[in-house]
Amino acid sequence: MNQKIGILDSGIGGTSTLEEIKKLLPKENYIYYADSKNNPYGEKTPQEIYKIVKNIVEFLIDKNCKIIVLACNTATTRCMKKLKEEYPNTLFVGTVPAIKVACDHNSKHTLVLATPSTIDSERTSELIRDNKRNNQEITLISCPTLANAIERHSLKEIEDILLDIKEQVKEKEIDSIVLGCTHYSLIKEEISKIFPNIKLLDGNYGVAKEVKHQLELHNLLNEEGNALVEYIKS
Repeated sequence: MNQKIGILDSGIGGTSTLEEIKKLLPKENYIYYADSKNNPYGEKTPQEIYKIVKNIVEFLIDKNCKIIVLACNTATTRCMKKLKEEYPNTLFVGTVPAIKVACDHNSKHTLVLATPSTIDSERTSELIRDNKRNNQEITLISCPTLANAIERHSLKEIEDILLDIKEQVKEKEIDSIVLGCTHYSLIKEEISKIFPNIKLLDGNYGVAKEVKHQLELHNLLNEEGNALVEYIKS
């Protein structure tokens, strides 16, 4: 089986997801589509996001990808349901804020950082409704410029944004932070400097496990290979 795994994101953020998948599936080959031209997705309308993501999905389908990973919380929360309806013969795996993980780990007060579109999505509301327990508190903070700052490697801007977030929650006893955008997983060190001794959670490992599960389920695992990655940037 020499078909590739297609992975898309609004830039470099999904490389954090790619690395987790490669650890579990080192014999697979990959196409990583970094849509930097349209970054950030999280400030666009749901209609704009779907049009952009659909075009990339069709590109990856034309490349004969056996599974497509939406390594983007915004793309997943806004597009996944419709994509599955429109492309019923294509395997999709998405990523959503690790709210369930935080709740299952008995976090008392979780801070969720994500793009405006992810924060406002029905999927995020569902995750909170389905997983939050009575003794748990969840604070949502929209970070409209953070993904773009990470994309541009603007360390000063990243630090300023994180310090502003810390000021917003200074009265709260936060014990875990959900990184609700794959870009944020690339700055764990910077986040830990501003929020020391707070557990950082993302969905990358869970995505990797689901990709492996789907490939096993459909008998699509590669028996040989060496994790070659084709990078495409818009």
